[in-house]
Amino acid sequence: MSKTVLEFEKPIIELEKKIDEMRKYEENLDIKDEIKKLEQKVIQLKLSVYDNLTRWQKVQLARHPERPYTLDYIYNMTDDFLELHGDRQVKDDKAIIGGFAKLDDYKVMIIGHQKGRDTKSNLLRNFGMANPEGYRKALRLMKLAEKFNKPVITLIDTPGAYPGLEAEQRGQAESIARNLLEMSRLRVPIIVVIIGEGASGGALGIGVGDRILMLQNTWYSVISPESCSSILWRSWDYKEQAAEALRLTAEDLIQHNVIDRIVPEPLGGAHKHPDLIAKTLKDILIEELGQLVKQKPDKLVQGRIEKFGSMGVYSE
Repeated sequence: MSKTVLEFEKPIIELEKKIDEMRKYEENLDIKDEIKKLEQKVIQLKLSVYDNLTRWQKVQLARHPERPYTLDYIYNMTDDFLELHGDRQVKDDKAIIGGFAKLDDYKVMIIGHQKGRDTKSNLLRNFGMANPEGYRKALRLMKLAEKFNKPVITLIDTPGAYPGLEAEQRGQAESIARNLLEMSRLRVPIIVVIIGEGASGGALGIGVGDRILMLQNTWYSVISPESCSSILWRSWDYKEQAAEALRLTAEDLIQHNVIDRIVPEPLGGAHKHPDLIAKTLKDILIEELGQLVKQKPDKLVQGRIEKFGSMGVYSE
C-alpha cells in the first residue's frame, strides 16, 4: 500500500483497510461473501475516482513522491546503461542524468530529469531543477548521439529550471535557448516523454522532439498552478482554479496538438505498478522508434520545425 495518501484517495484507502481487517477473521467467521462485495466496491470506487480526476488532482498525482523517476525507467526499460557526466565547462549537474543504453535492439541516448527520494538525495539532485550546466550536459550528450547516429529519448520531470541567482549568472536562459535551437535541427530521431511534472523552460530545455508523449497523469505547462495563482490572485489559494484555466493535462494538450500521444497508466497512477508502466512505455517507445529511424535526417529536421512552428497558430 502506498505510504503517501492523497486527499481524494482516502475513501479508497479506508475501504481497503476495512477489508484487511476483515481478512484477519476470515477463517473463523463466514464473511467471504462480505469481503468479495467490498472488494468489488473498491474496484468501482477506484474507477469512479481515477476516471474523473480534476486537473489539480492530476497535478498531485504527477508529483506523487512514489512515482517512478528517470533512473527507475532506465533500469526497468533498458540494458547496459552507461551514464555520462559533466558539461565540460563547470560541473556535473545531478538534476539531469543521461547516457547510452540498449532498448531491445535499439541503441539510444537517454536523458532525463532526476529527483531524489529523501532529503539527502533531493539536495544532491536539486529537487530535479537543473542549472545551466545540466542543459549543457544534455546538449553535449545529444550531439554525441548525433555523431554516432543514435536516437535520443528524453524524460521530463521537473518543477522548473533552477531559479537561483548563480544559475542566471552562468547563463540559464541562454543554455535553454541554445538547446531549443540545437534540438530543432538535430539530425537523429528525438522522442520526448513527460513522466511527471513538465514545468516551463525547465521542461522545454530537453523538450523539442519528433514525437511528444505524455503519461496519463502528468502535466505540462508554461507555469505551475501555484505560481499562476500567486501572480493572478496574489495567493496560492486559487491553485485549483489556475490548474483548470491552464489546461495542462495530457487530454487537454493532445487536443491542441502540443503532444502526439498519451501513455496509459495503471489504475491509481504509475507508482501503483512501476514495472507495468515501464513495460507499457518501453513498448510504445520501440513502436515510435521503428517509424522514426526509417526517416531521412532532412525530413526529421523539417518535420520538427514545422511541428513546433505550427503550435499556437489559428486561422479564421
